[in-house]
Amino acid sequence: MTAPSLAFFTRLLDSASSPRLIDDAPAAERYRLATDQIRHAERFGIGRAWVAQHHFRAAEGGLPAPFVFLAHVAAATSEIRLGTGVVTLPLEDPVRVAEDAVVADLLSGGRVDLGLGSGGTPSSFVPFGQDVAAKAAVYDEKLALLLDALAGREIGGGNTLYPAAAALADRVWQATFSPAGGTRAGIHGHGLLLSRTQPRPADALGASLADLQHPIIDRYLEALPDGVAPRVTASRTVFVADDRADALRFAEVGLRRAAEGLRRSGHHLPDDALDDLIVATDTHLGTPDEVAASLAADSTLSRATEVAFQVHSVDAPHDFVLRSIELFATEVAPRLGWSDRPLEPLSRLGKETS
Repeated sequence: MTAPSLAFFTRLLDSASSPRLIDDAPAAERYRLATDQIRHAERFGIGRAWVAQHHFRAAEGGLPAPFVFLAHVAAATSEIRLGTGVVTLPLEDPVRVAEDAVVADLLSGGRVDLGLGSGGTPSSFVPFGQDVAAKAAVYDEKLALLLDALAGREIGGGNTLYPAAAALADRVWQATFSPAGGTRAGIHGHGLLLSRTQPRPADALGASLADLQHPIIDRYLEALPDGVAPRVTASRTVFVADDRADALRFAEVGLRRAAEGLRRSGHHLPDDALDDLIVATDTHLGTPDEVAASLAADSTLSRATEVAFQVHSVDAPHDFVLRSIELFATEVAPRLGWSDRPLEPLSRLGKETS
């Protein structure tokens, strides 16, 4: 099995202070710190940075306009790839998404990847005039139009996309929590984006993240057209520190706050011991040796072509995030035999690992 490449993921929640208070960091500070973190990731050989889109709620994420931000980051970097993880497609005009993505891609020198999802915060649909109950059907409809635009097909009134998408059409990814979503991504030959955590079914609260995500990968691989190389990015919450006490200190605040939000969205999580909460939120934290051992136990990662690490929801201050990026790239990844390299075909041999 080829070692996965490495990516850095941010929801643009960070501040310079400790601990982070939910709404304390101004948006401009979040953007400055995230840009600094992506530049730092590039210096340490991380191959890609993913940024999340969130509307309205500062505590959930700080970026409603990802292509504007990626164009800014592109001007501050030279090699690292830049991706949306993800654009909430039901809330967007798909032609405008295609146009914005193409322009950002051109400005970056062809470094943009387009990650898409159907959205997860019901109240965010209201200002856009959308019914969250219809989001799956709306997603499929808008995805079809977006893909027509990127492919250079006529999209109404005799119009085609300008500027043309060129190779961007081959750099589309879809995020999903379900095997059906894995099938949809595979049919199109798109990349598959797997979440850092996801809800457990009521009858399987003890299921591991691998238990939930292996079936998604299976369906994805089964649906891929012949000759199309799989692209599977597995995002994980990872905080690496020189001292485990620091990691636990920040997790005590960040994970407990994040757990309350997850419970409100339907997750079943323990509310007592921090160690139980770390397991329930699929968080990998501690010293390089501890994080490497924790990640090695996640069998999903042996099937990923890319591992994307994010500090959220530990939410350490900025300087500790920079140190975590450095330690992950220089100590954790080498312990696991991971390095950044071009994506190569993934084995279709089910859950077997080498």
